[in-house]
Amino acid sequence: MFGPDTPTVAIPDVTRHLEEGWTLLDVRTDEEWASGRMPQALHIPMDQLMGRLDEVGDQVICVCAVGSRSARVTQFLNSRGKDALNLDGGIYAWADAGLPIETS
Repeated sequence: MFGPDTPTVAIPDVTRHLEEGWTLLDVRTDEEWASGRMPQALHIPMDQLMGRLDEVGDQVICVCAVGSRSARVTQFLNSRGKDALNLDGGIYAWADAGLPIETS
């Protein structure tokens, strides 16, 4: 799925990172985003990221459905000097843990 060098964050640690000012970056498609998202998440679909890098903060937790797309984004952002982590298990793991999901 992704390399062992991709830094990840476990669901129990997400709250602490958010309290420290990290940003949740949801890189899923518009359709996936509309079906449900993590509260406080910034939505920039993966295919739009290059043109919208200025919207991404310096400390980012990347999220997709299960963690593979967001792992690629995490590696990319880290190569650009950002401090990025991949959410282990993605939004599906978040939902499976009974954590809040917002819908449109």
